[in-house]
Amino acid sequence: MFKFLNKRDEQVAADNIELDMNNIPKHIAIIMDGNGRWAKERNLPRTMGHKAAIETVREIVKECSKLKVKYLTLYVFSTENWKRPRDEVNTLMNLLAQYLKSEFKELNLNNVIINHIGDISKLPGICQEELIEAYDRTKSNTGLTLNLAINYGGRDELIYAFKNIIKDIKSGVIEESDINQELISNYLYTKNIPDPDLIIRPSGEQRLSNFLLWQCAYSEFWYSNIKWPDFKKVHLHKAIHDYQNRDRRFGAVK
Repeated sequence: MFKFLNKRDEQVAADNIELDMNNIPKHIAIIMDGNGRWAKERNLPRTMGHKAAIETVREIVKECSKLKVKYLTLYVFSTENWKRPRDEVNTLMNLLAQYLKSEFKELNLNNVIINHIGDISKLPGICQEELIEAYDRTKSNTGLTLNLAINYGGRDELIYAFKNIIKDIKSGVIEESDINQELISNYLYTKNIPDPDLIIRPSGEQRLSNFLLWQCAYSEFWYSNIKWPDFKKVHLHKAIHDYQNRDRRFGAVK
């Protein structure tokens, strides 16, 4: 869909897309897809695609912060990704720990809150420690909230919410009559986080892959054939520009 751009061309292209700074999506969610295929096209191991993807994460987090996006949710590792080869899973876990260690200082200096959603109890101990510490040390920041969706699945999240709702009904904390959309939202991993305005999926696939199933009810979707390691800020600007030119009615009539 997009031709390869060098750094100068990329900057010019991004600058030529006029964004309405009063209509920046409050919450952008991204399914970071295509790392393995990117590597395969270059006759590299799949793990090299994941390593290349880290550079894209750095660029997009920085640009979202610059654009004053309030929430950025990145689909890092799904509940289904455990089915991948052990070496690939180990690489992903190591990259997660390394990213949190190497990027913490800059993210904190840029006022970013490093949050996580999903069941992190199944992650290696070092990953759990880094995620918890990163949040504890940045939770008072007031800039971009970076949500890392790790061991996350939309169906798993709903099961988690329903079990806790049932438990609280049995213990008298809430009544069955209290159940409504707002209450369910407050039992999800994304409690206190607004639903995504814009969901981006690169790599050519056009499906949700078990991502934010409850939260995406009125999200706008933007797809691209470009694979995640090649995704640049110009593509982010294009997605936001397209979003700004859509008519969001939320089921009503204007």
